[in-house]
Amino acid sequence: MNFNRKVVVIAGGSSGIGKATAKRFIDEGAKVVINGRRERLLIETANELDPSGKNIAYIAGDISIKSTSVRLIEKAVEVFGGVDVLVCNTGIFKPTGFLDHEEEDLNNYINVILKGTFYSAQAAIPEMKKRGGGAIINTGSMWAIQSVEATPSTAYSAAMAGRHALTKNLAVEFAKDNIRVNAVAPAVVETPIYRSFMTEQEVATALPTFNEFHPIGRNGQPEDVAETILFLASERASWITGVVLPLDGGATARLR
Repeated sequence: MNFNRKVVVIAGGSSGIGKATAKRFIDEGAKVVINGRRERLLIETANELDPSGKNIAYIAGDISIKSTSVRLIEKAVEVFGGVDVLVCNTGIFKPTGFLDHEEEDLNNYINVILKGTFYSAQAAIPEMKKRGGGAIINTGSMWAIQSVEATPSTAYSAAMAGRHALTKNLAVEFAKDNIRVNAVAPAVVETPIYRSFMTEQEVATALPTFNEFHPIGRNGQPEDVAETILFLASERASWITGVVLPLDGGATARLR
């Protein structure tokens, strides 16, 4: 896969899946702009992935605020000349029973997952049109396809289901503009997100217990998702749009 002269924007690009995806795009010749809330982490990631600074830029801010999405796309145009690929990878996750959710919880999930995707796509699509097309890949979730009793996640699942629905609607609306829109729906992927509600020791103990949840016998790694995102962004996937691809080591095949 060759992304020479392509410009990629990754919302949620400072760690985990987003960071792994940024690395692979840079490896394949792309220019990348990453977004996240923590500027220090963005700087560390940018320096790690491209010490020269020639192939990566960043914008810190809350992607659920429309002005942040606009600034993110403006940064890509200003520094690298346009936008060819948008990856919407923002997310938060904390297993919570339905009756235990507070109003703030629901708002946070909708803001981070759904609004961030909506606004960044709204800002990126006009720039993609100027370049004759492009690709949007959203990081969805298996939890929006199949409920998992061990990890109650109604607010998260509802927001991710909205991201899935947005994927399909954008795919149909902008197919005429040669803009393809797809999503991946991972199961358990070993990323820093679990540290937001567990200690390091709890993560080290808990995550291995999910290996057998996947028929393929292991949890996913950020690189597994990154490779699929690159495929969906590439010309090899030129006839694929409107797809929410389970990326789950066979978990949904078993659950269904």
